[in-house]
Amino acid sequence: MKHNSIRMTLVAAGICLGLGGTAAAQTTPEEIQERGTVNIGMLVDFPPFGIINQQGQPDGYDADVAKLLAEDMGVEVNLVAVTGPNRIPYLLSNRVDLEVASLGITPERAERVDYSAPYAGISISLYGDGGLEISDPADLSGQTIGVARASTQDNALTAVAPDDATIQRFDDDASAVQALVSGQVPLIGASNTVIAELEGMAPDRFDTKFDLARQMQGIAVHPQSDELTAYLDDFLARMKENGELNAIHEKWLDAPLPDFVRTTSSAQEALDYYAE
Repeated sequence: MKHNSIRMTLVAAGICLGLGGTAAAQTTPEEIQERGTVNIGMLVDFPPFGIINQQGQPDGYDADVAKLLAEDMGVEVNLVAVTGPNRIPYLLSNRVDLEVASLGITPERAERVDYSAPYAGISISLYGDGGLEISDPADLSGQTIGVARASTQDNALTAVAPDDATIQRFDDDASAVQALVSGQVPLIGASNTVIAELEGMAPDRFDTKFDLARQMQGIAVHPQSDELTAYLDDFLARMKENGELNAIHEKWLDAPLPDFVRTTSSAQEALDYYAE
């Protein structure tokens, strides 16, 4: 599936989406630089990617990436708080120029917006007792695995676990982690952020067995914004190469930028993951 799928989104100045109007204008890097300000949407309720700091300002991984981008463009940054449901509407109604808002690159969303190459990613892995030799789903036969109920890791594990594996579901990640640490379960499904915390709490006791799923997050722009997308891809390639993006990742997640993010150079490559 091409990530540049064309979708006409009708908007009208001063009225709600869907009531008619003309197609949203595409923003180019030159227009942003001439204006001197870039308006960037970001979540503020998704730590550590987006938070409100003690000064009442947007902060977090996404904020630092947005500020780095504005610096690279030579403009001021205006961070606009968005929510999960209104991220795409804000972009398509021109309230923001682009979004560094933890928006996972998925085929469904790529029908509505264009994406840069990934700038962050979340991997879901099978993690647990370092003494267990487990390298693929078949090795889970007879094992008990803890997960947060109805989570991405629950869904991914359920899809591949053998019939005789026991999936123990907890109310949240914290409960699953406590079950692992206390020995109630030998294995859990967990995100790379949770795994990084566990590595700090109990080094050398546990290890990652294999990946269950992954999601890559891209900078979202208006459909067919080819010039801006090209600029963003070049920016991210340079920031990955010079280590600045890795430094931001280390700052906020206490772990290096995942290899699958560092080596993925376009949104299409990220989308190809879903077709495998």
